[in-house]
Amino acid sequence: MAHHSAAIKSIRQIARRTKNNGIRTTRIRTFVKKVEEAVQKGDHAAAQSAFRDAQKELSRGVSKGLLKANSASRKISRLNNKVRQLVSNTSKSKNKSDSKKVSS
Repeated sequence: MAHHSAAIKSIRQIARRTKNNGIRTTRIRTFVKKVEEAVQKGDHAAAQSAFRDAQKELSRGVSKGLLKANSASRKISRLNNKVRQLVSNTSKSKNKSDSKKVSS
């Protein structure tokens, strides 16, 4: 148990920061999951809007000291690749269906 007032205050501050950091990390994870779920469903518009929100949250996490800049950048890049891949897959399937219509 701390005996000095400064030590007692620092214990309070650490507890407050730990709680807030837990809330922030949970929030970041939630936004990332929303992007991944939208990609899995194949909903391009939802994936793009969720990606923008996740990107903001990841950047905020870097500014608050929760994530290192390179880690956030890597996560953003991987999410972006998933969203882009969704676009290319949907355009390929549209092209296949268009070619079937022309040949019929």
